[in-house]
Amino acid sequence: MGLIDSHAHLDYEDYTHDLDGVVARARAAGLERIVCVGLWRKPGDFGNALELATRDPGFFSATIGVHPHEAARVPEEDWTTAARLAADPRIVAVGETGLDYHYDHSPRDDQRAGFRRSIRMARDAAKPLVVHVREADADCAAILREEGVPAAGGVIHCFTGDASAARAYLELGLFISVAGVVTFKTADPIREAVRIVPRDRLLVETDSPFLAPVPFRGKRNEPAYVVKTAEKVAELWGASLDDVAAATTANVKRLFRIG
Repeated sequence: MGLIDSHAHLDYEDYTHDLDGVVARARAAGLERIVCVGLWRKPGDFGNALELATRDPGFFSATIGVHPHEAARVPEEDWTTAARLAADPRIVAVGETGLDYHYDHSPRDDQRAGFRRSIRMARDAAKPLVVHVREADADCAAILREEGVPAAGGVIHCFTGDASAARAYLELGLFISVAGVVTFKTADPIREAVRIVPRDRLLVETDSPFLAPVPFRGKRNEPAYVVKTAEKVAELWGASLDDVAAATTANVKRLFRIG
């Protein structure tokens, strides 16, 4: 089938004891690649996503970024490290970055400053941008308009907005990525948005270990479950699962410039 999980956190401690099994199940489910998101954890530590991508570059790709939750805590030297890593040819994108007004773990001014800095970092590195946005679509779109989407493009990951928000991001030239939330009973606005996203602009992801799709909701998520999200997209598009896999996989490869 050739699906790609375009956003997963496989270097999180949730997978310390069974990563090999998680990867084996992903391959058995038909996945051909996983994009591992590397994020700042603490001073001097951006996790192990790049290590995974280096160990098995045919199956893993890696990004590097500063999550909005952590925007207020990153020392200047780690912003310098992030910029250096972003330029590494093994890194396929900058992010996830963006705005999260639901939790506000960092003050909003710090989130906005970090987001702008990350956009410029992506532009300098000629890499696409992976954007996290929660309850902040208006500010997110405004900042992207002001700063300009990097020439390499970008994606709104784990999209949780409505059709209006999707149109705003599509008009900016961005891709939309949906996770297991699209299968939730309360996700009608997201499903309406998916119906209007062109087939050449949609990605699927798990955001593992978070947001497992129905029927696994409440359990630890893992990349194999991206099939359930793709099945929901197929239902919404009136397409086959193979058609969704072909379209979304081609989109990931085009956005992240991976073979």
